Amino acid sequence: MKKKYICSTCGAAAASKGHLCTPVISDKAFSCEYCGALAGDPRHVCKPKAEKFSYVCEGCGRVAVKKSEVCKPKKI
Repeated sequence: MKKKYICSTCGAAAASKGHLCTPVISDKAFSCEYCGALAGDPRHVCKPKAEKFSYVCEGCGRVAVKKSEVCKPKKI
């Protein structure tokens, strides 16, 4: 099965990522719940989300909005 791509900048779809400025594999794309942008990286960080960070993982250093989003949460 051939992969389908979506441009995370404009939302255009194509069968080849070479025709898009910021291609994301369509089945891995999601709409950010904070800014509404189309993203392909689950670690997507936008300004609205960054302003709400409340926790840091003491294990890996990842920051999160919710305590449940990290394995060893510590309040920032």
